[in-house]
Amino acid sequence: MFSRILIANRGEIVLRIIRACHELGIEAVAVYSEADKDAPYLQFADKAVCIGPAASAESYLNIPHIISAAEITDSEAIHPGYGFLAENVNFTQICQECGIVFIGPPVEATRLLGDKAQARHLAREAEVPVVPGSDGIVEDESEALKLADKIGYPVMIKAASGGGGRGMRIAHNDINFSSAFAAAKAEAEAAFGSGNVYLEKLILEPRHVEVQVVADNTGNALHFYERDCTIQRRHQKMIEESPCPVLDEREREELCNAALRIIKQAKYVNAATVEFILDADKKFYFIEVNRRIQVEHPVTEMVTGHDLIKWQIKVAAGEPIELSQRKIKHNGVAIECRINAEDPANNFTPSPGVITRYIPPGGPGVRLDTHVCQGWTVSTSYDSMIAKLIVIQRTRTEAIATMKRALREFVIEPIKTTIPACLNIISHNLFAKNKIDTGFVERNF
Repeated sequence: MFSRILIANRGEIVLRIIRACHELGIEAVAVYSEADKDAPYLQFADKAVCIGPAASAESYLNIPHIISAAEITDSEAIHPGYGFLAENVNFTQICQECGIVFIGPPVEATRLLGDKAQARHLAREAEVPVVPGSDGIVEDESEALKLADKIGYPVMIKAASGGGGRGMRIAHNDINFSSAFAAAKAEAEAAFGSGNVYLEKLILEPRHVEVQVVADNTGNALHFYERDCTIQRRHQKMIEESPCPVLDEREREELCNAALRIIKQAKYVNAATVEFILDADKKFYFIEVNRRIQVEHPVTEMVTGHDLIKWQIKVAAGEPIELSQRKIKHNGVAIECRINAEDPANNFTPSPGVITRYIPPGGPGVRLDTHVCQGWTVSTSYDSMIAKLIVIQRTRTEAIATMKRALREFVIEPIKTTIPACLNIISHNLFAKNKIDTGFVERNF
């Protein structure tokens, strides 16, 4: 096992990883930008190193600075969290060359699954259904237009490298295809440094369901069941839950086994999330593999009782997963709401500023993952997510009731947050009846 790990990230995920490290008897090194020098979680780290000014490019995305911080603190491994460098194949390669363990997948698996077009090909090899679309990257607009006609509208134009809803556009006909194609390529280039895109058939009224997996160096891969991430705004997840409420046990087993086939086909090691969409008939289609821990991992931890961050660390240290699939049980229903510093009443515009009043929720079945407190300044330099509120109860009805109660208790002022938006969604009769799809938020709010 490692003696010291550096965490190359910021915010709540840093505190989450620090806690896992300390429970494993490992020292944790935090890095921070000048904007985060007063972050409360830094006091819990065994060491803290400043890596640059507020701009992410000069701090959290600055590979030489992060590697230097690892070297001067004698850190044996780096945990990237999510976002920033978590899925950067160059960073993974540099860690390897510097003799620092990257707590994530190996270089080849990162490279293979990082290109969504290649990942689709691998899924086909693993006999997993994929959404009808192009066989790979489509560079020429006229060629893409012919393919769109062949696939059938509406089609989705998607960035081959990246995710999070960036580099993604919908075309409903030949008339708006050209502008959508150009916009997707431009956004993909700006966000990921690559304008490569591919085409997929747009599945109408889908659900977004993902499977959590962990694989070790011996070829053993296990799933920790699925999460439903259907509640989204502009392709950004807002609310997640586990289990997916529309799947029966047979359908759940088929979905999870399909995810494992892809992971084994890619010779993947460490934690990953295999993402699918479900159509109205509950037929699933593979869309991508996220090669990191996910923001929404707590809902899986709550229903399975397994600490996924600890599993990541153990696997990276070379420990085999001494666990059989049948030993992983799924109990209760967990729901997570992402709390962002945004104003829902003003088109979700960012709402930075100082938090002068902060009252966290609590009580039975409530978990709060956050890095903020009273007096904390929410910066404009980074992602607006400031907390994750998670609840668990025996049934979905009970979990919804607990989440409503917890959201009403949660006070963050004077900045605006998505707490009221999450409460409105959770309270909607169609959410309670489970009649939702990925367009639910846009249609109803």
